[in-house]
Amino acid sequence: MIDPIAVEPGYRHVAKLATPGQLLTAGSSRLKWYDIARHDTPITAAVRDLARTFITSEAARGNLELDRDLGFAILHRCGAGNDFYFLPVCTWRNANEMWESVYYKDAAMSAFAPFVQSGRHKGTLCVWELGPVIHEQKAWVRFLQSPRSSADVSAYLASVYEGEVAG
Repeated sequence: MIDPIAVEPGYRHVAKLATPGQLLTAGSSRLKWYDIARHDTPITAAVRDLARTFITSEAARGNLELDRDLGFAILHRCGAGNDFYFLPVCTWRNANEMWESVYYKDAAMSAFAPFVQSGRHKGTLCVWELGPVIHEQKAWVRFLQSPRSSADVSAYLASVYEGEVAG
């Protein structure tokens, strides 16, 4: 028998809700928006506004290198105290690659900051974030297979995931 040492014995997995939000324009790029949180503790408008403002400011300053990209951002409320937020910003580049910049905020922070990880083997996305990511992969493939007209861009941007994730 394999011992799953990476999972703490006391861990209890719960489902969360993915909720699409308003499209975000950051520089010349357009990003779909997703909130992910437990059903009983949705993300507040204040934290969401802080995250959205952070992304647009980072893009305007050139710290988040977006250039005519299409993609999505996920604001994920998580952590043992449910007071930690991950903010992956994902864009499609080179036709078929998903690129990602990750930010975070904890309870002691007044703003979001880059999430820096050391080492070669690094975390990417969690099981809850993969719900919208899987949807986005399929939506992007549909876009790639289309004539890629303005109407197809609009169809991609309108296609969002909503519902329970990792339940």
